[in-house]
Amino acid sequence: MKESLEIQHNFNVKPSVIYDAWLDSTQHSKMTGGLAKCSNEIGGNFTAWDGYIEGKNIDLKPNKEIIQRWRTSEFDKNDEDSKLIIRFKEIENGTELTLIHNNIPEGQTQYKKGWIDHYFKPMKNYFDKLK
Repeated sequence: MKESLEIQHNFNVKPSVIYDAWLDSTQHSKMTGGLAKCSNEIGGNFTAWDGYIEGKNIDLKPNKEIIQRWRTSEFDKNDEDSKLIIRFKEIENGTELTLIHNNIPEGQTQYKKGWIDHYFKPMKNYFDKLK
């Protein structure tokens, strides 16, 4: 059975700031600490964390939602890509970000901790400094 997860986290910046940073190579690299090559176009390919992550933008709703095909170097070559959905909701003091990650290969349960440690924690530090 495939793995899936959902994580919510609040950030103290507007959705547009996070949306733009997610899809920009320089900002994505700075907000996570790992080298990223991003695209802000539907169908555009991306890599993150020094090539550990790769995928393609499937749908982009500016400042609202990003949907990507997503995989890491830990996926077997025969594994299907997973699906990543990132939703942005404006709240009083910033953004509520909801990350939904589906179709992860069975037994690869490490990604929830990875999202928290390698994305949400460094993103919080990065966006706090922008305030």
